[in-house]
Amino acid sequence: MISFVDAHRDRHGVEPICRELPMAPSVYYAHQRRLAHPETAPRRVREDALLKPQIKAAHKDSYGLYGVRKIWQSLRRQNTQVGRQRVARLMRQLQLRGVSRGRKQVATTVPEPLAEQSKDLVQRHFSAPAPDRLWVADLTYVRVRHGFVYAAFVVDAFARFIVGWKVSTSLSDHLPL
Repeated sequence: MISFVDAHRDRHGVEPICRELPMAPSVYYAHQRRLAHPETAPRRVREDALLKPQIKAAHKDSYGLYGVRKIWQSLRRQNTQVGRQRVARLMRQLQLRGVSRGRKQVATTVPEPLAEQSKDLVQRHFSAPAPDRLWVADLTYVRVRHGFVYAAFVVDAFARFIVGWKVSTSLSDHLPL
């Protein structure tokens, strides 16, 4: 909103614009004062400005590996008294992230943005008035020692009973069909 007031204050004036916006003119003038005199900025803003370079340096020293907890511990070893949540907030602002352990997600399919979607014949209503009126299918995968096993199920929507299933070690067209 302050940038809007800056852009239009010469034509309309600050007070009339602020009267229309949900903002007091004193907020605008206080912001302008802080821009002219940065030493009058709130203490938290000044401290954050001093902490950000330290966080960047600690992240760079770890070759981008450290996350919030280890950056926080690194700063404490340097006798910088700062809370972990503050480090997390500043790292989000700086768009810094550590490397997380674990496996990456495996995408079984990569959808094409322009591909035609299947029609929803039941309009997301997965209940049936009697047996054998509506069957629904699902496909899932399970990680095993040597890769993945894919399983396809057909379920009767009335009884919630598995009507048929098939398991395969490859995700080829015949499995879901």
